[in-house]
Amino acid sequence: MSDRDDVGHAWHTSPTEYLKQRPATHAVSVPHSCYLTMRDGVRLAVDVYLPVAQGADPSPGGQRFPTVVILTPYYRRFKVTGPGADPSPNAAKYRDFFVPRGYAMVVVDVRGCGASFGTRDSFRSPRERDDYREVADWIVAQPWSDGVIGSTGISYLGAAACFLASTGHPAVKAVAPLFAVHDTYSDHVFPGGIMCTTITANYDDLVRALDLDQRERLAPYPYFNDPRFAGPQPVDEDVDGALLQAAIEEHHGSFRLRDLAPELAFREEAAPHDPNLHSGACSPYWYLGQVPGKVAIYSISGWYDGSAFVNGSIARFMSNPGTDNRLLLGPWDHGARTNGSPWRSAPDPEFPVLGEVLRFFDEHLAGKDTGIRDEAPIHYHTVREEKWQAAAQWPPHRANSRLFLDTAGRLSPDAPAREAVAPYQARFTTGTGLNTRYERLGALAVVDFYNDWNGREGRMLAFTSDPFDAETELTGHATVQLHVSTSEHDASVFVYLSELDASGKSWFITEGALRLLHRATADCPSSYRTTWPFRTFSRAQATRMEPGVPDTARFALLPVSWKLQRGSCLRLAIAGTDADHFAQVPHGRPPLLKVTLGGANASFIDVPIRK
Repeated sequence: MSDRDDVGHAWHTSPTEYLKQRPATHAVSVPHSCYLTMRDGVRLAVDVYLPVAQGADPSPGGQRFPTVVILTPYYRRFKVTGPGADPSPNAAKYRDFFVPRGYAMVVVDVRGCGASFGTRDSFRSPRERDDYREVADWIVAQPWSDGVIGSTGISYLGAAACFLASTGHPAVKAVAPLFAVHDTYSDHVFPGGIMCTTITANYDDLVRALDLDQRERLAPYPYFNDPRFAGPQPVDEDVDGALLQAAIEEHHGSFRLRDLAPELAFREEAAPHDPNLHSGACSPYWYLGQVPGKVAIYSISGWYDGSAFVNGSIARFMSNPGTDNRLLLGPWDHGARTNGSPWRSAPDPEFPVLGEVLRFFDEHLAGKDTGIRDEAPIHYHTVREEKWQAAAQWPPHRANSRLFLDTAGRLSPDAPAREAVAPYQARFTTGTGLNTRYERLGALAVVDFYNDWNGREGRMLAFTSDPFDAETELTGHATVQLHVSTSEHDASVFVYLSELDASGKSWFITEGALRLLHRATADCPSSYRTTWPFRTFSRAQATRMEPGVPDTARFALLPVSWKLQRGSCLRLAIAGTDADHFAQVPHGRPPLLKVTLGGANASFIDVPIRK
């Protein structure tokens, strides 16, 4: 079984079939590189690749092309010291896919990174966003540009594409953010309001090693540790590398995420040193509402995408209605490097993600009639059924089945009549292991996701349903409502949903978490639409718990599409920490949690079961 798109009928024309109509017709020019000077004097390093007709002179000969721009903090190009190493591992897939099919490509080291000058003052800085409009101005002024720009890329690159789109530059017609956040706070650094240490520590170490060209510190990161890589490639004019060294010296002034993150612990609250710097100002949602319907957006993510990136893709799709905005959700990890389904035939994805992006760009950048407007706006893959499906809206169906937590450790369709409590002493050693969605956020290679999950629920408070009498599809967000008390003024609650098969083996399905300080919900604004409980994560709405006094916490688990097998059970497990990926809450005080079972305040989970 695989993620192939040409099995079934989810598309009129599948991406694989479309690619057969769009073979490569050009060679790729050698890169030309230069510095672009921004409004404040900071110089950005830029590479340009142009299509060259097969067998033709390598000069563009007056041809003009639509441009795909890649904005990266991970080096536009490495200097290499030996044969066989691609100098552009972060951009090569886009270069080798789009340029041979008639697109110019521009790759930019964002400020404070690679061979570019300046410093990074936050994670996706508002200053970077201002740079992107100037980059677009430069592109449309070039003799090879036809005046139309798009952008794509994975993770940081995808969010940067959204920043570019949000500038309102008239040349930017379409972007395809791949596995990219919408909200830096809740999708990335503070999912559920809890600081993700994988980001603030592991990822911070990676970007600092890159920014300062500390090659020995890149050893743990397989995407950047090729011994033939010798730091950033200088631009053409920097013959002796002196400008590169001056740029790297400036990078020493860049921020440290592990230091800045605690100052952004409340969403949209300004950092003490700058009233205009907050988590919103570093997030696409903050700006995209300013250009409604002017830029077509194709959001792509996966059920195993890092942190809560999949929520970001769905919220972006729902919050930015346009004439051809789209959503694709596969069985993938962060970046679709791996098909995360335990029932895949091979770990390497077979779905041509860039083929789908090409069709989207062909429609909106190259002016081709691709037929994509006749396709459903949403496509999603169901794990264990290993099947693609199409939908007109999210969620694909509105049905939910409510299961109550009861005193016998069961998930039952009926609430216990009498109220009781289930105690759980949190231990700050409980974790989810090192084969999870979070490792990929630190650029660590994971192939078999949650393969050591079976048995971990033994350290948690678990509740199990009766066996299902037929195969049953879960698609959407499961939402848990816990009436819970804590022995402290604050606590974190982690909830996991698993399939317990007929043999007794537990298979991880999805997870969710909430810091109880942020249990208050709110109406979502028009610029940030969700179908799951929305919260501001603001200081104004934060409320400490009264020790020993229960209160209600309602929150969603990450979305998924999963086919439960006949004879399997659902299992819900509760923990007070994920020690492998999140900060302690509260520090040094493992809380005693007590979950209310039954009565007027019964705890339950709403499961998105397709009827």
